[in-house]
Order: sequence, then structure tokens, then C-alpha cells
Amino acid sequence: MATFHVPTRDQVSAQNQQLFDNLQKGLGFVPNLYATFGLSDNGLGAYLAFQQSQTKGIFKAKEREAINLVVSQANNCVYCQAAHTALGKLNGFSDEQILQLRAGHANFDPKLDALVKLAKAITETKGHPDNQLIDQFVAVGYPQSALVDLLLLIGDKIISNYLHSITQIPVDFPAAPALPTEAVAA
Repeated sequence: MATFHVPTRDQVSAQNQQLFDNLQKGLGFVPNLYATFGLSDNGLGAYLAFQQSQTKGIFKAKEREAINLVVSQANNCVYCQAAHTALGKLNGFSDEQILQLRAGHANFDPKLDALVKLAKAITETKGHPDNQLIDQFVAVGYPQSALVDLLLLIGDKIISNYLHSITQIPVDFPAAPALPTEAVAA
């Protein structure tokens, strides 16, 4: 299998160097996964633009993090589980809530519960969730148009999950804890 290395600033295009500089200013570092998108002259800019466009959808930051957590768990992406566990805490989720979200439920919030159950099912069934989950999503107050935004967010996370799965670049966030058996079963 090919070994992938995280490119440094001087190993990427001039356009990506600018993006690395922006990430450095905004985040204080360039996460390895973003840097890996920089292997492509087009990849990093396209991914960041797509990711930024998701903030204009119906979902608030906490809901987006809930989706990121459950999709990353469903795809077994240890990089994104780690990154979004850190971001989930920054968005106000407790450690226990993050574990629930990763497991695909949210006993602490009925609306988030319907959201993550549907996101998990869409991810695991490759777009063929049970109709009851869609009905629950609408019943808790999401308009039908939110389904489109949900699919965009799932697609965004699948892209990053797959990039890490294929490249296996080092995780540069604290490791996410393993899910307890009871969290998965609930």
C-alpha cells in the first residue's frame, strides 16, 4: 500500500500555501487532514469552500457537530472522531452527550435525537434510511428542505472520512474515547 505523508507548506502549490496561511491564522495550526487535501492543487480550496457553504444551511453549529460526530463514527474515521469530539466540546456538548451522538442517539434532546438517528441511517444504508426516521425528522420540526442540507453535511463528512481512511495520515487531535458498549446499544 502507498504511504501518504502530510505535505508541508513548501510542498504545496502557491494557492494552497495561501490557504495554509489562512488556516494557521484562524486555527493556530494546519490540521493534518486539511494539509492532506493540499496534495491536490484544487482539493483544499474546493473542500474549504464546500465546508464553508454548509454554515449557510438550516442547521446551527451544534447540529452540524452532531452530524459530524455520528457520520464520523458510522464511517469509523478516528481522525474525524477526534477532531469533532474536540469541536463538540467547544460547541457545548458534554463528554457523555458526545458519546451518545457518536452512537447515533441523543437522549438529552428529542430534536437532535431524530437528526442523528437519520444521519446515521443515511450513512450506514448509503442513502436508503427507513421512512419512519424521515417522518420523525419532520415531526420534530425540521422542514423537508432540511433533508437537502443534511445530505450536504453528510457528503462533506464522508469526503473527509474517506480521505483519512485511504491515507491514514497521523491524527493531530486528542484521541476520541472508545464508545462504551451501552452507548452503542442505547
